[in-house]
Amino acid sequence: MHCSPSVTRTRASKPATRVLLPALGRYTPVAAAIFSILRGVHAAETPAEESSGGVLEEVTVTATKRSEDQQSVPISIQALSSKGLEQMNVQSFNDYAQTLTSVTFQSAEPGHAIVSMRGISSGSGGNSSGSLPTVGMYLDEQPITTIQGAIDVHMYDIARVEVLPGPQGTLYGASSESGTIKVITNKPDPSHFAAGYDLQGNTIKNGTAGGIVEGFVNMPLSSDIAARVVGWYERDSGYIDNVFGTVTSNGHTFDNAPFVKKHFNSVETYGGRAALKVDLNDNWSITPMVMAQNTKDTGIFAQEYWKALNIGPAFDPDLKVRQFAENFSKDNWVDAALTVQGKIGNFDITYAGAFLKRDTHGASDYADYEFAYQQYTQYWPADYGFVNFPSNTYQQFNNELRIASPKEYPVRFVGGLYQQRQLQNIYNNIATPANDRPQYEVGYPNPPTGYGGTEYLLDEQRVNRDSAVFGELTWDVTSKLSLLGGIRRFKFDNSLEGFYGFGPNAFATTAPPPLVPGGPPGPGGISGQQTCFTTTVWHGTAPCENIRTSTSGTGWTPKFNVSYKIDNQHLIYATYSKGFRPGGVNRTNGAPPYTSDFLKNYEVGWKTMWLDNSLRLNGSLYYEQWNNFQFTFKGQFGIPAIANAGNAAVKGADLSLEWAATRDLTLRASATYSDAYLTENYCGALAANGKPVTTNPCVLPGKTPFAPLAPQGTKLPGTPKVKTSAGARYVFPVMDWEGHVAGDVVYQTSVSPQLRVVDTRILGQQPAYAITNLFLGVEKNGLSVELLVKNAFDRRASLYRYANCGTVDCGPVATYEVVAPPRLIGLQLGQRF
Repeated sequence: MHCSPSVTRTRASKPATRVLLPALGRYTPVAAAIFSILRGVHAAETPAEESSGGVLEEVTVTATKRSEDQQSVPISIQALSSKGLEQMNVQSFNDYAQTLTSVTFQSAEPGHAIVSMRGISSGSGGNSSGSLPTVGMYLDEQPITTIQGAIDVHMYDIARVEVLPGPQGTLYGASSESGTIKVITNKPDPSHFAAGYDLQGNTIKNGTAGGIVEGFVNMPLSSDIAARVVGWYERDSGYIDNVFGTVTSNGHTFDNAPFVKKHFNSVETYGGRAALKVDLNDNWSITPMVMAQNTKDTGIFAQEYWKALNIGPAFDPDLKVRQFAENFSKDNWVDAALTVQGKIGNFDITYAGAFLKRDTHGASDYADYEFAYQQYTQYWPADYGFVNFPSNTYQQFNNELRIASPKEYPVRFVGGLYQQRQLQNIYNNIATPANDRPQYEVGYPNPPTGYGGTEYLLDEQRVNRDSAVFGELTWDVTSKLSLLGGIRRFKFDNSLEGFYGFGPNAFATTAPPPLVPGGPPGPGGISGQQTCFTTTVWHGTAPCENIRTSTSGTGWTPKFNVSYKIDNQHLIYATYSKGFRPGGVNRTNGAPPYTSDFLKNYEVGWKTMWLDNSLRLNGSLYYEQWNNFQFTFKGQFGIPAIANAGNAAVKGADLSLEWAATRDLTLRASATYSDAYLTENYCGALAANGKPVTTNPCVLPGKTPFAPLAPQGTKLPGTPKVKTSAGARYVFPVMDWEGHVAGDVVYQTSVSPQLRVVDTRILGQQPAYAITNLFLGVEKNGLSVELLVKNAFDRRASLYRYANCGTVDCGPVATYEVVAPPRLIGLQLGQRF
């Protein structure tokens, strides 16, 4: 699929080029010219009487929770093999997600990507109090999906990445509503010793030097026991400059001189993985594994797209930003997992349990938020800044026990039990030093002791519980025709409790009218603390509790599939599947819970091999209905709120091709077309029965009718209508070394940054872009040297566009654009033993 395929070199009397090129060349002059060139290259490489062709190797996947050949599984699968990941120099989530045409993402910083598939995106998510993701992320057998975004696993010593577009609600459950991404690690192998290392030095435009050090060792400890240890360290240079700027607000002028810095957004990542495999006997084995990673980044990863705060001269915003406070983020996580595999008779038994702990915290400039609302600027110390200190800790437990009958049986099944509990502590402290504003609280209800500098405090605990029983049954009606039926019965129970408030104008706070027109509010306001319904100090750091709410529900997600094997190399299929995302609760009083949303998928597809297994051509056509989808928007004072937003639909197609054109030349290409749009008007409001209002104009009791915030037909945000990926790799002799030259290019059309019309109008449409990567290297006896150039033409690809608070409030003041990192040139040395 989307990878540089492994090729088996064979001798053939009629190679692929001699059969396919003349046939295709008859259809179009352009194709004829291209294939003529390729045919000429091939002819120059080998004599006509000794033509050579390549054969694509089999790709094994575990998409159905069995190990099977990708071509025999009647669902859409995109796979990146271990060799493909190495050949494309994949280091992070962004690297491989760029090449997968069914995957799109929005990310303001490393480790916080909001992932979507096939256009199923409402332009929301990633907020610590937001909806669960629509795409499930797995590391081997365990889910690593957290509310704030996909964990960014450093991609080294990875067996493969499997991408399953479309609802995977039967086998993978919640948060696999629109698809699943599985990162499969290399396991310990007691049969042989293996080790390797890779070293890379690089430099990036508008930055400094960076580098990567990676290594692994596989150690047999006996004939039945092996250990595998992996480690890595990576430093990425910053390329965004924080430049000098001034701002005037509330009659006071400030500058950001203490925070001016070049290469503002550097990243440092280090971590390791250790696994042990013990074969207890011929049938049973246990594999414990622990993996940990620490990432620290500074600055922000966006350039200014539009900023009206500065009163000084205009400046070139290319890779530049003006921040008025410290910015940093730390993302530390540990994942411990245990997998037990065995047999009872002929039936496979698998237990997979895991515990994931993730801690994210940092500091961010909140000046845009402050200036938009003009609240506290006159008390802002110039050398400190108005700073937000967000912090989130996650603890996720999950267990799965399943049984599978032999895959050779004409009637076979896989089924199991699943349980997960995710606990999240949310902490957000917006503060200025209390001693810098001695008269500030006159006329206000003061925060309690210990919170003298706090303008707003959020200290809440969120618990999501999910349990399910699931199964799929397949019946081979004939040697060619197979039927599959599956179902998952799920139950969820989500709760939120804690404290939010302070500040005279914070949400959950009432502010009295000013004593003097235009002056500060008078005495008598009610702070967040005064809205507490208990005098007991909450178990967090907040003084008390003023929110406690929960929601629960149950449901079914079915799946039906029919497949027909024309022969061993050609298969067609049709699928109906359903995915879901649990409902949840809002973090502020007065905002009602939101219900589960569901995605129905109708799909037909094909998997084919041609030309003596040298050409793989797979594809699918699909139509999806997204019902009552959850939409997060920033309401009053930028506080996120979630509501069900009506219905949407997606019409699309996937196509992928891999071709071993010769034994030395491999080509790949893939494309995804997704036309994702609203099928109802979005009004951003609920009727008395709790259902979303979808009329035009929008009508609420006692309210003036208003136009829909996003009318029927509005395109869903964050997803291009067309995304393509293509690559080529050619190997050739260099004395007694094997040389290679390779390249890949990713192209996508424009996207809307948000769903609501007003947000898109303010933020602007993100334009189309193309990114090209080039590679040149040699290899001999396990030793390799490679020169790589990423973003070779230095394109400013617009990956994400946002405002720091509500778009209507902050967007006209300050909008930021995350762009693809500029051109990077690196030299890499690797060796395998």
